[in-house]
Amino acid sequence: MAVKKLRPITPGTRFRIAPTFSEITTDKPEKSLLAPIKKSGGRNNTGKMTMRYRGGGHKRRYRIIDFKRAKHDVSAEVLTVEYDPNRTSYISLIQYEDGEKTYILAPEGIKVGQKIITGEGVAPEVGNALPLGKIPVGSIIHNVELRPGKGAAMVRSAGGYAQLLGRTGKYVTLKLPSGETRMVLATCYATIGTVSNSDHMNEQLGKAGRKRWLGRRPRVRGVAMNPVDHPMGGGEGRSSGGHPRSRTGLYAKGKKTRSPHKYSDRLIIGKKGKK
Repeated sequence: MAVKKLRPITPGTRFRIAPTFSEITTDKPEKSLLAPIKKSGGRNNTGKMTMRYRGGGHKRRYRIIDFKRAKHDVSAEVLTVEYDPNRTSYISLIQYEDGEKTYILAPEGIKVGQKIITGEGVAPEVGNALPLGKIPVGSIIHNVELRPGKGAAMVRSAGGYAQLLGRTGKYVTLKLPSGETRMVLATCYATIGTVSNSDHMNEQLGKAGRKRWLGRRPRVRGVAMNPVDHPMGGGEGRSSGGHPRSRTGLYAKGKKTRSPHKYSDRLIIGKKGKK
């Protein structure tokens, strides 16, 4: 995957850095795996806006992704690598030997015609899914389950990967993209490899309109508001606004927001920046 810098022939392309889409093999999705998406515009069931700065955007259809990889010991062939407007990574259409087609998250380096498989005794090769307890220590993985059979919940965004550090009884130790080290049940499934589109972080939209196409409305800075609207608003001239905080007065930098009594706390070994 690579990115390209466009010629500055218009103000919108002057600063734009766009993906080349060199890995994409088709622009027509599988119709049987599409579903409609209803946009809320940040509003709840009564019409009240509960989430600001959302709305508009290009019309999309959801691609039904198989996060469970529940069809075990049945080989599948990769048919396409496609763009998905609903996520940062690319997706792949695969077809099993019995004819069933599903979408999966495309790993980095997957090719059309490649064979992939899910199961306990399969080889730890790119695209294959197997239990964490059967994956060699040091392997790079993605699409990780937190509870057996529930489907992948972690490491699903573009360029993401976790590393399997070791095994302890019925648990394995993973280092996640956030820097957190935690234990996960060895019976949970994961897919070998890194999530595709690793250069997503290097993209630059180039103009405000492109962000509107993604359904993101302009975000107003707190220091630009009046004191009645935000704790950081007001002041003569351009004031810094004091300590960074949210509209409701909660400190935005450094304050712990995670509940200290979560069940999963006992599975977290180390956090980002700590040993």
